[in-house]
Amino acid sequence: MAKKRELFSRLRKSKGTQVKVAEDNEISAVYLRMIENGTFTPGRDLMFRLSRYFDVPAEELFSDYFKQDKSVQLR
Repeated sequence: MAKKRELFSRLRKSKGTQVKVAEDNEISAVYLRMIENGTFTPGRDLMFRLSRYFDVPAEELFSDYFKQDKSVQLR
């Protein structure tokens, strides 16, 4: 089960409703809700656009994505 992005949620609430923030970023409110709830991770361009919009590094805004273990297992 996806974990809600608490920082994203707090920052979004400080900017307004999901509809307003979605419109400001030219995405649907449903897509924004999925990002906020952690069920979807945006692509690189949108990730950095949201980072600039909230004035927070992408690594903090999407810490769940950046902290994933991306090591390659060798056999």
